[in-house]
Amino acid sequence: MARQLLGKEVTAALNEKIKSRAAALKEKGVEPTLGIIRVGEREDDLSYERGAVKRCETLGVACKKILLPADVTQEVLMDAVRQVNEDDSIHGVLIFRPLPRHLDEEAVIRALDPAKDVDGITDGSMVGVFAGREQGFPPCTPQACMEILDHYQIDCTGKKAVVVGRSLVVGKPAAMMLLKKNATVTVCHTRTKDMPSVVKEADIVIVAAGRAGVVDDRYVSPGQIIIDVGINVNDQGRLCGDVAYDKVEPIVDAITPVPGGVGSVTTSVLVGHVVEAAARKCR
Repeated sequence: MARQLLGKEVTAALNEKIKSRAAALKEKGVEPTLGIIRVGEREDDLSYERGAVKRCETLGVACKKILLPADVTQEVLMDAVRQVNEDDSIHGVLIFRPLPRHLDEEAVIRALDPAKDVDGITDGSMVGVFAGREQGFPPCTPQACMEILDHYQIDCTGKKAVVVGRSLVVGKPAAMMLLKKNATVTVCHTRTKDMPSVVKEADIVIVAAGRAGVVDDRYVSPGQIIIDVGINVNDQGRLCGDVAYDKVEPIVDAITPVPGGVGSVTTSVLVGHVVEAAARKCR
C-alpha cells in the first residue's frame, strides 16, 4: 500500500511560516495585500476566490477586489490592471483566467507588473523560472508540487523524473524546477512514443495531462513517487485526478490523492507569494 502524500500536512507547515512572516511585516507597518481581478462570475473562479480570500484572512493577508462584468471592454480591463500596478498597497495580483473570448488575454498578461505577478503568468515570471532568477514568481501549482516533495523529504538529486504535460501553467515550469533540484528530467506529451514505457522508468512522476485517469497501471512500477496535479470530475460527479488512483496506488511507493493533494497546497503557495512580494518591496 502506497504512502499518501497529503496536502494538508504540507499546507499546515507552510501556513505557520506565512503567518509568521506576515505578522513580522505588519510590525514594520506593511500589510501584505492581494489584489484580485475577476471578470464575470464563472463558478470555478468564484470557488477559487472564496478559498483564496479565506486563506488570506487566516494568514493575515488583506484582499482588494476589482470585480468586472463579463461584457467588460478591453479598455476598462486594462485600466484595472494599471490601477493594481500603480497601487503601492497591493503587493500581489491574481487575475482569473480564462478571460471572456472578446478580450485580449495576452495583452492583459503583458500589462501586469511581473513584480506583482504572484500567479506566475507573465513572461517576466517565466524568465525567472527558466533562468533561476528572483524575478516574478513561479506558477503556484508546480511550486506546490515542489513543496510536497520538500515536506516529505523526497530528494530529487540524481533521480529520473518524468513530467507528463508540457503546458506553461504546470508542465514546463515543473520540469525547470525539478532540474533545479538536480533531477534528470524528461517531459512527455501527446506526441511521445510509447509513453507508458518512458513513465515507467522514472523515480518521480508529475502528472499534469489534463485528462482523467490517463496514467494507469501500465505506466507505473514499484518504488515510484507520483504527484497528481489533475482535477477532473468523473461520470459519478466526483473529483478525480489524471492518475487512475485505484490502479496505481497498490503498485507505487507514494502518491498524492485527489482531492487532498496538490490542490490543497496551491492556495497557500499563492498567499505565500503575496507575503514574499511584500517582503521584497521592503528590501
